[in-house]
This record gives sequence, C-alpha cells and structure tokens, in this order.
Amino acid sequence: METKELSKVKKEQRTIQLVDGTFTPSEASDVITALIDEKINFHKIQRLQLWEGNHKCNTNGLDGRIEQLMKEKQLAREIINEARSKGTNIIINGTLSLKFVD
Repeated sequence: METKELSKVKKEQRTIQLVDGTFTPSEASDVITALIDEKINFHKIQRLQLWEGNHKCNTNGLDGRIEQLMKEKQLAREIINEARSKGTNIIINGTLSLKFVD
C-alpha cells in the first residue's frame, strides 16, 4: 500500500527546471528582472480584471503579492550589486514545483 501512495505523489508532483546556470551580474539581472516583472504584470492584470468586474472589489491579496515581488526584486538588485562589487558571477537555480490539487 505504501508503494501505491508514493507512486501517486510522484504523478501529482512534477518539476520544471526554469533556470540553471552561471551568469555574469548583468545577465543575472536581466534574467531575474524579467522573471519578476512578468509575475508582477500577471498580478496587475488579475487586479485590473477584478476591478473591471467590480470597482469596489477587494484587491488586498493581489496588492500584497505585488508589493512582496517588488521587495524581492530589490533584494535581487542588492545581491547582483554585491556580485558586481566582488567581481563574481552568480549561479541561478530556478526550479518550479507543480502539484495537482482538487
């Protein structure tokens, strides 16, 4: 029985290797900024769609996520600037984990 449960989990969880490599600070900046900006834009579009349907809708969740992503973008800038000042490259390992939910 335990083997069946394990097999079920493997089928319901998958990963995608989105980014994997060594980058110069400029390249890392381009990759990270593009990814975060895409996610921010996704949430802004969701927020706009909600607002178009109901001008009094609550978008606090989306607003919070956008703000969080902007903070992450700033943190990424700081890390990249540190790498620049040290004259080092940056290894980026970005894996997406996907699970099916009911």
